[in-house]
Amino acid sequence: MIRHHQHFPRLLQITFQLSAKFCVWLSLLVAAPIACAADATAIDFQRDVQPILARKCYSCHGPGHAESGLRLHNREGAFAETESGIKVILPGKAKDSELLKRVTSIDGDVRMPPTGKPLTEKEITTLKTWIDAGAQWDEHWAFGPRATPEVPKVQNQAWVANPIDAFILSKLEARKLTPAPSATKTAWLRRATYDLLGLPPKQSEINEFLADNSPQAYERVVDRLLASPHYGERWGRHWLDIVRFAETNSFERDGLKPNAWRYRDYVIRSLNDDKPYDLFVREQLHGDEMPEHTPDQLIATGYYRLGLWDDEPADRVQARYDELDDIVGNVSQVFLGLTVNCARCHDHKIDPITQKDYYSMMAAFHEITSYGSNGDQPGQSQFVVPGPDNAQNIASWEAELKDLREKIASYEEIARQRQPESEKQLSEKELVGKKGKQLPPKEVQALRELRSDARDKRVRDRVANLLEKPDRERYLAHFKDHEELERRGANIARALAVTTIKNPPKTHIFGRGNPHVPGAEVEAAIPSLFGGKKLEFTAAKKPEKTTGQRTALADWIVDPNNRLTARVIANRIWQHHFGRGIVRSPNNFGMLGTPPTHPELLDWLAGELINGGWRFKSLHRTIMLSNAYRMSSEANPAALASDPDNDLFWRFDLRRLSGEELRDTLYTITGEFNPEMFGPGIYPTISKEVLAGQSVPGKGWGKSDAKEQARRSIYIHVKRSLVTPLLSTFDFPETDSSCDARFVTTQPGQMLSLMNGEFAHERAAKLAERVQNQASDDPAKQLRAAIRITLLRDATDDEVKRGLTFMQELRDKHSQTLSQALHLYCLSLLNRNELLYVD
Repeated sequence: MIRHHQHFPRLLQITFQLSAKFCVWLSLLVAAPIACAADATAIDFQRDVQPILARKCYSCHGPGHAESGLRLHNREGAFAETESGIKVILPGKAKDSELLKRVTSIDGDVRMPPTGKPLTEKEITTLKTWIDAGAQWDEHWAFGPRATPEVPKVQNQAWVANPIDAFILSKLEARKLTPAPSATKTAWLRRATYDLLGLPPKQSEINEFLADNSPQAYERVVDRLLASPHYGERWGRHWLDIVRFAETNSFERDGLKPNAWRYRDYVIRSLNDDKPYDLFVREQLHGDEMPEHTPDQLIATGYYRLGLWDDEPADRVQARYDELDDIVGNVSQVFLGLTVNCARCHDHKIDPITQKDYYSMMAAFHEITSYGSNGDQPGQSQFVVPGPDNAQNIASWEAELKDLREKIASYEEIARQRQPESEKQLSEKELVGKKGKQLPPKEVQALRELRSDARDKRVRDRVANLLEKPDRERYLAHFKDHEELERRGANIARALAVTTIKNPPKTHIFGRGNPHVPGAEVEAAIPSLFGGKKLEFTAAKKPEKTTGQRTALADWIVDPNNRLTARVIANRIWQHHFGRGIVRSPNNFGMLGTPPTHPELLDWLAGELINGGWRFKSLHRTIMLSNAYRMSSEANPAALASDPDNDLFWRFDLRRLSGEELRDTLYTITGEFNPEMFGPGIYPTISKEVLAGQSVPGKGWGKSDAKEQARRSIYIHVKRSLVTPLLSTFDFPETDSSCDARFVTTQPGQMLSLMNGEFAHERAAKLAERVQNQASDDPAKQLRAAIRITLLRDATDDEVKRGLTFMQELRDKHSQTLSQALHLYCLSLLNRNELLYVD
């Protein structure tokens, strides 16, 4: 909750002063000149030309349509003759090429594209330059086999700590640029600790690292960080972003998905154990089909239950195929970097993915039950988690339940014998339920035979009326005991997992994606782009109760020869170390995705991942021990002018802490941090004003005590309609779909949260309390202690002088006590860019 404070104007002024240097740096970056393709050597087909063709031409001349017989999505079509015998692209002759004539025509009937905005001058210049240079057409990089590139030779060999540096430096030297100098040891340690753990380093760790002058100092830090259990929590959050993890259904009621948190814990455990990525993928896609599968492998299949679910759809058939579409879309984007879901209604407009490919991929998942099969009974997606304690509880519970049901059945038998023959034939009127609807057959049969297994009150009342008073009382008491026993059963450890249909329906191509307009039948297969092989279970032992098609799909996905899988995950690992991927569109390696800035490096990293047994920690180690990772964020005027977006990685990009890192850091600074791992989600305090925005204010949001709230942010309960405000303000991702890269915004709500927010004030008060315990009542010592705890460095004399002046002003002009002034000074420290940004 944002609250007014009488000293807000003064505090705001201080924060602006603290932010001034950063703002100047930002303005210089924004104002830097933008490099553009000015000559033929600067034109790259995939980066510069293909996106223009995709945006402006593919809708009429692409995979789905070929107006006048022209297709521009591949080399063969682009250079072939049209139906009228014309070649629209004449290499080396832009002036004579029909393509240029059409896009530059002033005649509205001739100009292309016929609708929408015409090409810009820059786009036209790019096409002209490309054609005049020979119209070189490279096949899309991601659809070709992964290469085994040679490590390039460089002039400054001394800068190369490992092959990563050679790949980076070779491109810098080609542009006559030099890498930024190395970061200080303290800056590097803070960067590495946040990257791997999402937490600040401890002072003792800083001291130890600064004192270690051995060649192995950096290696020791990386190994220590990778061994920390906090690693899985930090990197688990990256994975949860892309699989759209949440613990509720979305839509109006946004009901709970029971035990979805176990999937989150599975991800954390898997990463901490350095589980091979190919196994990690398999467990999520077909853990239930694995021979002698473990509880963790069943929990992993909860992946299929993370999407949206409408508990009251207007069209149940449409809702069912929306669920399947969500699975197809997420599987293709997360594991393959493809937007296969774009082909639901028609052939993909950009990539060579047909509508048949989409439905062939969907067929592999058609055996998966809807999360809410049989109406609103998502509980059938739950399974009991085995374990010593749980097994004992289950055995005791099942024994009690069996005994109670036998007692209930004995009274039902007495009632059945007492039932007059005339009452055994129920009239149609008696079989009509509420709103005049016919009762389900199961309930009709239960009424006729007086069986209470339907647990329907109508059956219970009829049995009770046929019993003598003592038996009636005991019978009804047994039912109360039965209800209590069911409540106990709900507390037995369960997990959200996949369930399957014994005989899944056939899969058809739907006209315009409409499930009410089925067309040709298709079988499960991989996309035709990769051969279109039918998905069949080929192992010696077929899994029970399933088709095995998900196993076959996983076999193809994790095959080392798959052109995409290793590239996609290697790119994601690089992304979370350097702030952006080698491919800036991590979920889209297709033609509208951003081409890689260093394709050879990406292939090399993918090869290293596979050769290392698909284990992340080995690749982390290689990346973090490179000189490229050790660079500072220091700006270079020449490099800024030549490469303002830092595409060539000539320096390390400054980044702001994520919402989770910020929240966890504040708890760490105050000494409140609770390192307890795993278990059901926690509930931070949310103001009544925010809760009032729900359809049912406060529903579905619990209350955790202060100790629980101080746990890591990854354990916060994720309710789709109620994201924790602090995290939301600092760019927590939308949970309805996959988030491959978070936006990083700078907006007033962030400053208001940290200056006037209840949470920030509480943490500032706790920090002030900690400082007072360390530095007694000496204001100068308090300020030095506060800076050391918060910013992990010694305060300068000038900082202490300005801080003392500020605190004295609060006391003299605003009647604040020494404790209150210290509280507000601590609040200003929590707003420092030095705290909020990682160098």
